[in-house]
Amino acid sequence: MRFPFSNAVFFGVVQALHVSAHTQSVLSDSSKSWSEKYGSQNDLPFTGPLAFSHLPYHRCLEDASPVFDVAVLGMPFDTSVTYRPGARFGPTGIRVGSRRMHSQRAWSLSWGLDPYQQGLKIIDCGDVPINPFDNALAIDQMEVAYSTLLQREVVRTDTEAVVGSTRPFTKDNKEHPKIVTLGGDHTIVLPILRSLNKVYGPVSVIHFDAHLDTWNVPSPTAQARVTHGSFFYIAQEEGLLSNTSVHAGIRCKMTDEADTTTDEETVGFKIISTDDIDDIGINEVIRRVRERIGDSPVYLSLDIDVIDPGLAPATGTPEAGGWTTREVKRIIRGLAGLNFVGADVVEVAPAYDHADITSIAAADIVHDFLSLFVSAEPPKPRDERKPKLPRDEQEPRAVHDEI
Repeated sequence: MRFPFSNAVFFGVVQALHVSAHTQSVLSDSSKSWSEKYGSQNDLPFTGPLAFSHLPYHRCLEDASPVFDVAVLGMPFDTSVTYRPGARFGPTGIRVGSRRMHSQRAWSLSWGLDPYQQGLKIIDCGDVPINPFDNALAIDQMEVAYSTLLQREVVRTDTEAVVGSTRPFTKDNKEHPKIVTLGGDHTIVLPILRSLNKVYGPVSVIHFDAHLDTWNVPSPTAQARVTHGSFFYIAQEEGLLSNTSVHAGIRCKMTDEADTTTDEETVGFKIISTDDIDDIGINEVIRRVRERIGDSPVYLSLDIDVIDPGLAPATGTPEAGGWTTREVKRIIRGLAGLNFVGADVVEVAPAYDHADITSIAAADIVHDFLSLFVSAEPPKPRDERKPKLPRDEQEPRAVHDEI
C-alpha cells in the first residue's frame, strides 16, 4: 500500500526511522530538546496548522522564540489501542470543534470569567510529529516534546500574583508553563507523567474515564506492555504517581472485584463510579475528589469515553451508561483551586462522530481546563455573584454571540 506523504513528511518519517535504528541508550536520553534530538516539527498527513480557538499558532518544538504560560499541544498517537483506532485524528478534530470559540469572545456564564483575559499568554504549539511505525520511538518523541515545552520560560513571572502558580511544587523553585494536551489515545499520559516527574516528582492524577487503565498486561516484550489500558500501572512502577489519585466515571467490565483492590492498593487510585453520581450527588463527588487530592500537585486526564456514547460517540472503546457532558463539566468546575500542573483530553476519534458533537464537547472541556488554570476557587452560583457592568459601560467587544 502506498502512503500519500509529501516530500517533507517522507523525509521526516525516514529520519525518524533512522533514529529508531539507534541503540536504546539514544532513545532513553530525553535530556535533549526536541530540535536537538529530532530536528524539524514536520506535518504528518493527519496534522497541520489549525489553532485551538483561533489562538496564535507556533511550531514551538523547533522554534524556541514563542513565550507562553499555557500551551495547547497535539499528540496524534493511536497505535496502542485495544479496540477501535482513529484517535490520531483527535487533535485536529478537537481544534475543528473549537472553531466557534474565540479568545476575543470567551466569557462563560458557568465560570463567570474569560480565561484569556486573566493575564496569561496562551498559544497553540501544533502537533508532535510522531512516528506511526515504532511505539517505543513514538513514546520517546512525546516525552521529549512535552519536556521541551515544560522547560520553557513563562511570560508571567510574578508568581505570587498568579492563580495556580506551579512554583511551590517544582524541584528547581521556578515557574513552569502548563500544557493542555490533545490526544491521541490514552497511552500519551505515560510520557507526559515521565516529563512532569522531572519537574515536580510524583503527582496526583484526577482521571475521568469509563475504564481503570491500571491493567498489568502480561507480555513477552516490554513495549507490548504499554497500552492505553496499562499506562497507569507502569507509571506506578516507575514512581511517577502519588498515592492520592482518583478515578471518576468508572463503569467498565472487569475480571472480578480483585481488579478494584489492585487498583487502590497497588496503583493508588480511589474509584468513583458512574453510578455514584446518582447515589451521592455531584457535590459529594466533587468533595471526595478534592479530599483525595488535597494540596498535592495534580494532573487532570480526561478520556472522552467518560461521557455517555449517546452524547460523545466518537471514541475507541465506548461504554454505555456514562455521565452527561453537563455533569462532567459541572464536576470540573467544582475542582477549581486545586494545584493543577497540566491536563489532557484523549481518545477522541472523529471518524465515529456525528455532526462533530464529540469534538465540540471535547473542545468545550478544553475551555474548562483553561478556566481551571486561572480560578482560585469554584465559581459561585450566579445569584451570589457580583453584578457585572452594563455592556455600554464595558470595553467594546466586536463579536456577535452567534458568530
